[in-house]
Amino acid sequence: MRVLVLSAYHADSHRSWLDGLIQHLPDIDWTILSLPPRYFSWRIRGNSLSWAMLNREILERQYDVVLATSMTDLAALRGLVPKLCRWPTAVYFHENQFAYPQSQQQRKNVEPQILNMYTALAADRVIFNSNYNRQTMLAGCDQLLAKLPDYAPRAEVALQLAQSIVLPVGVADTAAPPKTQRENDRLKLLWNHRWEYDKGPDRLLALLLECDERGLALDIYLAGQQFRQRPKEFTEIEALVFNSECLALKQFGFVESAEQYQALMLICDVVLSTAIHDFQGLAVLEAVAAGCVPLVPDRLCYPQWFSEKFRYTQSDDITQEASSAASMLAQFLDSKTSAKLPVADVSALTWPKIAPLYRELLEQMVRGGHKRK
Repeated sequence: MRVLVLSAYHADSHRSWLDGLIQHLPDIDWTILSLPPRYFSWRIRGNSLSWAMLNREILERQYDVVLATSMTDLAALRGLVPKLCRWPTAVYFHENQFAYPQSQQQRKNVEPQILNMYTALAADRVIFNSNYNRQTMLAGCDQLLAKLPDYAPRAEVALQLAQSIVLPVGVADTAAPPKTQRENDRLKLLWNHRWEYDKGPDRLLALLLECDERGLALDIYLAGQQFRQRPKEFTEIEALVFNSECLALKQFGFVESAEQYQALMLICDVVLSTAIHDFQGLAVLEAVAAGCVPLVPDRLCYPQWFSEKFRYTQSDDITQEASSAASMLAQFLDSKTSAKLPVADVSALTWPKIAPLYRELLEQMVRGGHKRK
């Protein structure tokens, strides 16, 4: 099977997804066109022009299936390179622009949302990585069309997008043993997200303040990708932990080595999310696969993956949310010292279970079962 992959904004999560597919479906003949994850506004609007003008020969080769990411301007690319229309095409949504929170510096721009919608409608099959991603995309498209002055085909768009499916990104099958009582009575807490506003650094700070006030014995590991400008809360967190009698900062910054990062996940007890934006929560799922207990908000994608015993109460009041999360951390700390920590099972999301589902989908498309006439 010959598959052309179009990854128009090849961020880390997109790369992880593609690497997993290639590793676990090695008999497929993969051809990849990708563009770097920078200059967002130009990239999402210009990828069709860049590829059509600079990579036309690759686009016009013989394939069985085209697999594009949602950042690809598929409608325009098919218009610029008509031969692409010969092959059944799937679009994979790692995220959607309808549910992406706006920072204070960003102005509301409807064009990324329209591009998402047009790309979905131009595809023969639409795939999302979580129910939350799918639901917010479908609702967002309908709400956008409802605002338009006339000739807005709400029912028709809703009907077409209702055929979309959910197929998560797989996680590594680390086969980590259950984590029982460790060498001391302190709880090792991992926060492994991008150091940006949408991952909730203000909520993380509020939680650590609450934990310090309660005297919880926590070893804190703050990993994740950093950028030129980082939220001010991380400076406040560093100062808080430095002056705390119960909190200890064991990791403060990105872990470059994949081997060291894997080792870090294996020693930690709990992985925490404070996010206001997560479409699949891959960083949390990877840590849980490595044996960590998830502590996640009762929002976004997390109710799909984890039962209530791993979800703290969400609230617009950050202090109330921090209190709920701190109470659960106190319970986990007690479980570690007196018995053993609870276990969350994500084995169904590991690549050995997920990859065959991708294969089945691609083979169905080759057979023509999902090629729109």
